[in-house]
Amino acid sequence: MAHTGNSPSINKNLILLHCTVLVWGFTGSLGELITIPAVGLVWYRVLIASVSLFIYFLISKTNFRVNKISLLKLVANGALVGGHWILFFAAIKLSTVAVTLVCLSSMTLFTAILEPLINKKRISKLEILSGTLIICGIVLIFKFETQYTKGIIFGLISAIFASLFAIFNAKLVKDLKAPVIAFYELSGAFVWITIFLFLTNGFNKTIIPTHADIVYLLLLGTICTSVAYVIGVYVMRELSAFRVALITNLEPVYGIIIAFFLFGDLNKMTPGFWAGAVVILSTIMLYPVTQKQLSKRRSRR
Repeated sequence: MAHTGNSPSINKNLILLHCTVLVWGFTGSLGELITIPAVGLVWYRVLIASVSLFIYFLISKTNFRVNKISLLKLVANGALVGGHWILFFAAIKLSTVAVTLVCLSSMTLFTAILEPLINKKRISKLEILSGTLIICGIVLIFKFETQYTKGIIFGLISAIFASLFAIFNAKLVKDLKAPVIAFYELSGAFVWITIFLFLTNGFNKTIIPTHADIVYLLLLGTICTSVAYVIGVYVMRELSAFRVALITNLEPVYGIIIAFFLFGDLNKMTPGFWAGAVVILSTIMLYPVTQKQLSKRRSRR
């Protein structure tokens, strides 16, 4: 008898992917709970994640050697991921988790503009339309959440860094395994942030973690970074890129819901924030659906 619907392995991978995205949603709330400044917080995060990935390679006997050119590219990309996380956590400390996560959603817009420019491709009209709607949503938030202006700016620059990181990573992932890429990029981020902390006298009392901070940092570095990354790569073997993209877009939604239960963040928000958030999140959710429908129509012609 022919099977209908999803196979058990696809269902299992869908559940794993939702769990991974939910774990990523906790990142913002952990950033709010940790008392260390943003730069120190990310320094600990990339250190813990790099060490845990190294242990994973030893246990799984994974060959993680790369050539010198690939190593230089990965370490350079590590600067982008380190900068993205520093700005992300700084934005949380300057505004709220909800505001920062909505700003991070603008990554879709920046990718729509930057990817064709970097890869010398034709700009998609659908991507520009989506990007324009996201700008409208951000303008609404800016207009009504004026007390968080600095946090919003940091959140938007963080989204630009994340966009550039994703564009350059798309080229690297063709030649190397994703956990290997993650290990060298996170190690690269650790080196760059260490140099920055040395130059700015950042190794001071402010980055000494409390007992609670140590627990939150271990969760952030292992579960939310290295483990989530490895699982995210594992599920991509069976699920289509469309399904992965669609479910990953739920991260800001999960993050905002978690922040509400932990901090009551949503009680601080104005109607303008909600209007902007609805415009941004609905655009992100509808974009892959519209894209799929358009490609179906083209294939019928």
